[in-house]
Amino acid sequence: MRALIILVLFATFACNPKTETVESTESTAHSASDSLLLQPEEMKYLKNIKQITFGGNNAEAYWSFDDSMLVFQSDFSGWGNECDQIFYTNWQTDDLKNNQPQRLSTGLGRTTCSYFLPDNKTIVYASTHLGGDNCPAVPEPRTDGKYVWPIYDSFDIFTADLNGNLLNQLTNEPGYDAEATVSPKGDKIVFTSLRTGDLELYTMNIDGTDVKQITSDLGYDGGAFFSPDGSKIIWRASRPTTEADIKEYKDLLAEGLVMPTSMELYVANADGTDVRKLTDLGKANWAPFFHPSGEKIIFASNHQTERGFPFNLFMINLDGTGLTKITNDGTFDAFPVFSNNGKYLVFASNRNNGGTRDTNLFVAEWIGE
Repeated sequence: MRALIILVLFATFACNPKTETVESTESTAHSASDSLLLQPEEMKYLKNIKQITFGGNNAEAYWSFDDSMLVFQSDFSGWGNECDQIFYTNWQTDDLKNNQPQRLSTGLGRTTCSYFLPDNKTIVYASTHLGGDNCPAVPEPRTDGKYVWPIYDSFDIFTADLNGNLLNQLTNEPGYDAEATVSPKGDKIVFTSLRTGDLELYTMNIDGTDVKQITSDLGYDGGAFFSPDGSKIIWRASRPTTEADIKEYKDLLAEGLVMPTSMELYVANADGTDVRKLTDLGKANWAPFFHPSGEKIIFASNHQTERGFPFNLFMINLDGTGLTKITNDGTFDAFPVFSNNGKYLVFASNRNNGGTRDTNLFVAEWIGE
C-alpha cells in the first residue's frame, strides 16, 4: 500500500544503476532556506522550500481542490499517535513545529491514503478501526530477509468532515480496500481492493456507487491517480511472470503481504482501457503523479542505486521519453504531488531530520518545465 516508508528499509534493494542527464534551467528569487534544504542541482526545479512537519513519519500529503490545505498521514508520537492517523493543515499559515494540526481520523486503528473531495470540506481515507481499536501489528522482519508491506484486510474507505466526524462508509467488502484518490473532475474515486483475490484497481462515484474493476492482470496494482482532465490514470504495479515469482507473490498475498521491491509505472484510460507500461527501469518505481500539463509524470525511484537507496524524484514524459532527475538528496524523497494550480510541489523526505529516521513534508515552488 501507499505506506509511510523509512529509508533504511530499502537498503536491501537489488541494483542495476543507470545514469541520466538533465538540462540546466535558470532559477531566480530563491529563499534563504533553499541553500539549507535543497541541493544545488535541485534549485533548477524548486525554490522557496518550506518544511511543514518536524517529527515522526509524515507522508502522502494531498491538496484541497483550492490548494489552501493539505491532508496527510502521520505517526508522530508528539501528537498522540501510536500509528498512522490523518491530519490536515492550512499549509501557508499553520505552524506545525509548535502546534498540533486537526486530526480527522478517529484515532483508532491505522489509517492511510487520505484525499480531499471537491467541496474542500470533506475527505476520503482508509482506516482499520472497524477491525479493532488498536494499531494492527506490523510484520516481523522475515528470516528470508525480504522486505514486505502488510495488506490489512480490515481496511475500508470512509469519508469525514474537517472536524473529524465520520460521514459515510464507502466500501463494505471483505478484505483490503484502500488507496483512494479523487479525480480532478470531482466525479470519481480510484482505489485498490483485494475483493477478487488479487490487488486490483477499481473506480466508483464519490458517494461509493457504481463500483467497476478496471485492472485484471496478476500482480499488485496500487497508488493510482487521475490525470488533470480526469481522462487517464497512472499507477504502480508488480507483474510476476516466472513460475517462481508468481508463487512467491501468491504465497505472500495469502499471508496479507506484498513485496514492493520491483514495481514499474503503468498508464491507461480512466476506465482501464489502453493499458501501457510507462517505465522499464528496474527496482522500485512508484508514487507517480501527473504534471499539471497532463503530459509528464513525476515519481519516486531507486533505479540508479546499487544498495536500494537513496530514493529520488524523477520526471518522465507520458510517451516514456525524457527521463529527468528532479531531486538529488542522499536519503529518501517520495510522494511528490503538484498543486492543482501547478505552482507548488509537496513531497516527503528524510532531509533535515537531524540524523534520525523521521520523514517530513516539504512544499516548494515549482520552477521546472
